[in-house]
Amino acid sequence: MKGFVENRFGLVALVLIALGALYGLAFLTRPAQEAPPARGPQKVAVESVVAVCPAPRGAEVAVLSAPGEGTVTVGSAQVKEPGKLWREPVEGDGPVVVKATGKAAQGLEASFGTKTAKGRSRGLAGVRCTEPAGTTWLIGPGPSAAGVTLHLTNADAAPALADVLVYSAEGPVPSDAGRGIAVKPGAHVELDLNELAPSATVVAVGVTTSTGRLAVAARAVMDGRGVDWLPASAPPATRVVVPGIPSGEGKRELLVAAPGNLDAVVRVRAVTTDGSYAMKGRETLDVIAGTVAVMELTKGLDGRAAAVELVSDVPVVAGMVISTSVDVAFSAGTPPLDLGGAVADNGKGSSLVLTAVGGPGRVKVGTATVDVPASRTKVVKVKAGTGLVVTPVSGQVYGGRVTSERTGAGTLITAQPLSQGRIWTLLPTYTDDPAVVLP
Repeated sequence: MKGFVENRFGLVALVLIALGALYGLAFLTRPAQEAPPARGPQKVAVESVVAVCPAPRGAEVAVLSAPGEGTVTVGSAQVKEPGKLWREPVEGDGPVVVKATGKAAQGLEASFGTKTAKGRSRGLAGVRCTEPAGTTWLIGPGPSAAGVTLHLTNADAAPALADVLVYSAEGPVPSDAGRGIAVKPGAHVELDLNELAPSATVVAVGVTTSTGRLAVAARAVMDGRGVDWLPASAPPATRVVVPGIPSGEGKRELLVAAPGNLDAVVRVRAVTTDGSYAMKGRETLDVIAGTVAVMELTKGLDGRAAAVELVSDVPVVAGMVISTSVDVAFSAGTPPLDLGGAVADNGKGSSLVLTAVGGPGRVKVGTATVDVPASRTKVVKVKAGTGLVVTPVSGQVYGGRVTSERTGAGTLITAQPLSQGRIWTLLPTYTDDPAVVLP
């Protein structure tokens, strides 16, 4: 032993063994550390936006952006004063891409509208210019009730490959024409839904890309009974709110699709200017898996401005067909305005239809504060020729913008549910996980 200690290498070994034992004991007896608190998604300002206006064809495109540093372009034109409403006619038959960067991208909103006085496409029509996405849902009339054209635009630098799935009142519609649709960078494709589901009276359409992203929109022409664009619907969910249903004459039809493999039992409630209630004889709607069901709500809403709240045991997609004697408009399920919302342009006869689901809600419409009573809908008239921003203050508020115009033949109408504004975005929480580098 003495010889071992006198050996310098042996002494080093003994020191290392002692230190190892000491730190090992300290490790085993240390108090347990509390796990760091879970962090939710981070709310960060939007710094870049791309939106696609599907087919203005000479109409005026309206763009509303935030003031400050950054750039905003509409096709080949540049917006010289970000923060002020920009509205100009654009030429050509193809889509128009709107891009914004920097602070000017916050709250970017773009849309366009048309008015046709007579003919097959008579009516008011408008659409929000949409962002490219991997999945988009639409719900509305089918090819046997309207001429429906699907617009697929690839605004990215990479190619996109998409499948178009169509669900009808009879079930999923098998079609090879909707499979493997290739859209080159910067290109767009117009697809007549008559080629996919010629006999369908109502449809839910899911566009999913396996590579790339697409901006998706659809225009429905009711052959002399009105025209409008179908707004993008919220993805399938067990709770859906369809906002922005105007007061007045005409039919109101609720469309609900169950795109999964299970039948849905959907509880339906109206949230009107007079209160929230289940409509007699329309308390529930049974939707067979893979189909679209229709519920007539004209008598239940009784001409009042409203939203419809749906609670289902399986995920569903929902929308609304709003008809007058001479025109048609559409709404669809949308998320609440928790991140704010915006409208790029308000025509003559425009109003916001705001609904607080559950408790009371409060929002700012421009600089004005608007209180919406609990489980009620409130209508707010807005000035023509303006853009506006809706900022959440408290509660959960859903909304839609409606524009109507009385004529000798009847009321022309268009509607646009308020999507979440491009002001803030939620970044998911990331955690360290060694599994990501393991083979």
